[in-house]
Amino acid sequence: MRNSTRSNVDPFIVMDVMEAARKAEENGQHIIHMEVGQPATGAPEHARRALAEALDTGAMGYTVALGLPELRARIAQLYGDWYNVDLNPKRVVITPGSSGAFILSFTALFDSGDRVGIGAPGYPSYRQILSALGMQPVNIQTAAENRLQPVAADLVGRGLRGLLVASPANPTGTMLSKPALADLMAATSEAGASFISDEIYHGIEYEAKAVTALELSDECYVINSFSKYFSMTGWRVGWMVVPENHVRVVERIAQNMFICAPHASQLAALAAIECEDELQGNLAVYAKNRQLMLEGLPKVGFDKIAPPDGAFYVYADVSDITQNSRALAAEILEKVGVAVTPGLDFDPVRGATTLRFSYARSTEDIEEGLARLKTFMEGRE
Repeated sequence: MRNSTRSNVDPFIVMDVMEAARKAEENGQHIIHMEVGQPATGAPEHARRALAEALDTGAMGYTVALGLPELRARIAQLYGDWYNVDLNPKRVVITPGSSGAFILSFTALFDSGDRVGIGAPGYPSYRQILSALGMQPVNIQTAAENRLQPVAADLVGRGLRGLLVASPANPTGTMLSKPALADLMAATSEAGASFISDEIYHGIEYEAKAVTALELSDECYVINSFSKYFSMTGWRVGWMVVPENHVRVVERIAQNMFICAPHASQLAALAAIECEDELQGNLAVYAKNRQLMLEGLPKVGFDKIAPPDGAFYVYADVSDITQNSRALAAEILEKVGVAVTPGLDFDPVRGATTLRFSYARSTEDIEEGLARLKTFMEGRE
């Protein structure tokens, strides 16, 4: 039986690293996980309790495709609380994780063959989902002087039908300022292209609040998730905000592709929004870990790093150490038991000379990981 050409997508290398780390743990090795982009904490306590109570009082079933009305309304309120944006809850669509939102966005906005710009380095599943849907991902090689984010000039002459940006970004953690985001959105509009803003790391910021695209225009798609700030990766629930005249389009696609996001996850997500004290406690851990990484990585030899304004990653240029980041990551795992992600996931052109370090685990793990990295680098001298 033949496979389709659209199925020929690259593997997600970080998942391969996770599997190698799992095998090492099976063999009794204590692994420090700096590879995976998920919080070490579980869903907030109140969210777990709320779901347990719901399970005792009623069956879980289908919700409407757009999601529970009360969850959509609470998310709209969140935009007022976080950004002073007055958002109509009817524009909020609950999705099976941000991945479901990307599929819905790309399907609603683009046709087969359309060219969609994405920054490199960037989240690898953008290009893989676009490719699987028959669209053309266009990697924009971003520059250090632009904080490894696209700029308006990058759009010229590319024939794009869309542009997707992330702020804070994965793998760099860099953010777009309000003027920089406004320039990008204006240039996208002038090019007759659609603008998608990936905001799944909003809430995890350190020195300045991230800007939502909705502060600047309603003519955009905004994607977010309960995975990162709300610490609910495995629950697979996210959301998107779309222009009012796009809601029915997205609803029809969602009805057929997903039916709905999981009912249980939606109930837990609704409760998680009220867990600010616990979530801010998680953020305080990330902030401490970030400081440890910013101080510790340069001391052990990883001194060319992007400025991590948000999220929980440090992206390092290791071109002075290796031209094969995948082999270096494998060597670090084998010799000192620290799992890190080679940059090939994020940048097919320059990723062989970069590594991503995640600091989403406990502070004790970060301290131990830095100590092991020091041992590793000293052993290479």
